[in-house]
Amino acid sequence: MSLGPTEIKILSLLQQDARMTNQTLADEIGLSASPCWRKVRKLEEDEVIQGYRAVLNRKKIGLGVMVFVRVSIDSHSESEARRFEQEVAELEHVVACYSIGGDADFLLQVVARDLDAYADFAMAVIRRLPGIKEMQSMFVLKEIKPLVSYPIIKQG
Repeated sequence: MSLGPTEIKILSLLQQDARMTNQTLADEIGLSASPCWRKVRKLEEDEVIQGYRAVLNRKKIGLGVMVFVRVSIDSHSESEARRFEQEVAELEHVVACYSIGGDADFLLQVVARDLDAYADFAMAVIRRLPGIKEMQSMFVLKEIKPLVSYPIIKQG
């Protein structure tokens, strides 16, 4: 899908404030309400916009620790990797998981109440996942630039 200047502006504005009314959005981009709504709807149908969420302060909801966990698995068969992915997808404290290249197979982003809670989770849950050969925990000391939005780059 090619994004034009209007779609780029819509995406940028909605990433800043997804609660913005359609009329406010239309006013910001210089369209009337109906065409603006149709453009947003098209972006949703094309799955460019995949949903709307509240951004939470993890510390204020009791999740004081964030850890990136590099995981290597024993077997690189498709079925083993898929089984690992399915199990990880069910874990509430794993807030993101990526299949990566390099010296590990997966990168997990994990949150926990505190270090003890992370240690319990790592030993009782992560280490027990299917096919785990090795894991390395990297603790976040300070969030400098957490993911809030993606850059919208003009295409073409």
